[in-house]
Amino acid sequence: MQPMLNIAVRAARNAGKIIARSYEQLDLVQSELKGANDFVTNVDKEAEQAIISTIQASYPDHSFVAEESGVTDGKNQKFQWVIDPLDGTTNFVKGIPHFSVSIALKVDGKLEQAVVFDPIRGELFTASKGAGAQLDGKRIRVSKAKELAGTVLSTGFPYRNRHQLEAYQNIFSDLFTQVADMRRMGSAALDLCYVAAGRFEGFWELGLKPWDTAAGQLIAREAGAVVADFEGGDNYDKSGNIVVATPKVLGAILKSIRPHLDGIR
Repeated sequence: MQPMLNIAVRAARNAGKIIARSYEQLDLVQSELKGANDFVTNVDKEAEQAIISTIQASYPDHSFVAEESGVTDGKNQKFQWVIDPLDGTTNFVKGIPHFSVSIALKVDGKLEQAVVFDPIRGELFTASKGAGAQLDGKRIRVSKAKELAGTVLSTGFPYRNRHQLEAYQNIFSDLFTQVADMRRMGSAALDLCYVAAGRFEGFWELGLKPWDTAAGQLIAREAGAVVADFEGGDNYDKSGNIVVATPKVLGAILKSIRPHLDGIR
């Protein structure tokens, strides 16, 4: 395993221990709303600090962008770690066992290493640029689906951007009539990994943040998926609107989104 990926795995597992231990004592977890319909807990903050401390022990000069602490510029800004310590905090707070630790490394602005760890199932998704994607050390690939019929797609509701709800509902309705089923799981990082593993054929969501998707993007790409914004471009990190799917399925999803773009802009 590539040395920096190895450190990321160690950091993810350290955070996962904190999260799993706290999950067994949810009555002691301190939670609050940091924004509209957006939970944060002391566990998010403790897990994030564990990740940063683990990485800094090996790479003290590296930079970070993390969900809770924001941007930390190190002496070496060539290397930037993108961290979501607990993706799926609402699930965690409510006792729903579906959430993850997401860690990605950008080198000169390009994604190079990625880890997504599910501390409840113990599943570890990893990828290094150009070396494929793995689940618990075994190679994974996207579904072979070439059309929407018979597929299962994943999505997330626009809880931060409820002014886009009508457009979202219209897109959902158009897609739902063409697929076998749709899922809303509550952790974008795991959704992307599930696309990579062939569990879902595609994923689409509005208004995500870079730390929600950075690691999952690389894992999905390395497994054969295509990543795009809602217009088929590469502005997903800035817009927060992202589609990840097998190549043929991605085109079909974008075709269903296109008539509703005015309600999203």
